[in-house]
Amino acid sequence: MSIVINVDIRRDDFYLPVALTLPASGVTALFGPSGCGKTCLLRALAGLDRYPEAHISFQQTVWQDGRLCVPAHLRDTAMVFQQADLFTHLDVAGNLQYAERRVPSHRQKVPLQQIIDKLGLEPLLKRSVEQLSGGERQRVSIARALCASPRLLLMDEPLSGLDRDSKQRLLPYIETVCREFSVPIIYVSHALDEVARLADHLVLLERGQVIADGPASGMLTRLDLALAHDHDAESIIDATVESHDAQFGLSYLASCIGRLTVTQAALPVGTKVRVGIAARDVSITLTHQQQTSILNIFPGVVEQIVEFNESQVIVRVAAGPQSEYAVPLLARLTRRSSETLQLQPGKSVFVQAKSVALL
Repeated sequence: MSIVINVDIRRDDFYLPVALTLPASGVTALFGPSGCGKTCLLRALAGLDRYPEAHISFQQTVWQDGRLCVPAHLRDTAMVFQQADLFTHLDVAGNLQYAERRVPSHRQKVPLQQIIDKLGLEPLLKRSVEQLSGGERQRVSIARALCASPRLLLMDEPLSGLDRDSKQRLLPYIETVCREFSVPIIYVSHALDEVARLADHLVLLERGQVIADGPASGMLTRLDLALAHDHDAESIIDATVESHDAQFGLSYLASCIGRLTVTQAALPVGTKVRVGIAARDVSITLTHQQQTSILNIFPGVVEQIVEFNESQVIVRVAAGPQSEYAVPLLARLTRRSSETLQLQPGKSVFVQAKSVALL
């Protein structure tokens, strides 16, 4: 199943041609700087803005094609905006119940109590909307959107108005929405850390163009894209909590490139997690080092080398013991180190990750 979007977005002097086929599952992030057309694309998908001769379909249901244009309220979508647009005359419970009552009879409802439990809203139900913090308001806004039992959830920079601590508290709830309710999400953001943590699929927009799209792990490490050249560029790996080592305060994660070692996490064994490895924290050796403080060392093959600046290069390595399951990792090295090691595409190496962080 997929989401097909073919639309030419024209507004005043702005033009964005879009031809995308996106997965109708997981989180798809629309990423790019302000003014690149992310929100315009989201509004077209929602049916809030109509463009002539567009074709938009969701899971083989046509929402727009020629003269046919299904209105927004019939598209089985729900939208979460930058600012939580809640009813101030209702308490939290009232806001949720209002959305639940408006679900069409033909649509299967998501149980209200399940939403309350998964988003941790029980302590907030009787509180006035005006008594909520910014992060709490957005959490209620997400819950209200789920109460509409949507087939697709659209999120327009829902964390942009929050401070860092509030963002970190809210991110796990967004992950819960996708995991527990199996609702595909289109997520608009210009924050790379949010995209790295949440996105399964990534669409990169810039200056009125769709630059590229594809699986997030590959997009974040493509050396022909600006993301890999960012100061905070990182590679992402999905993993599973395997065991904990209380003696040394460590957790061990199973991944397709091998066992990962991270600072002990308060997570049950079997929990699915995502880790990030910053390019600046990766070094490369030609042999497996035994006497080293670095715990995360993996075999790999150099795929590509490009210039980062006058003194540094970025190396992309296909890491992992089996080529068919290899994961792209970035390493930012000095030019001198690259030449000393005689790195070139196809060369077998070992990558050493000084730091691996749970996202």
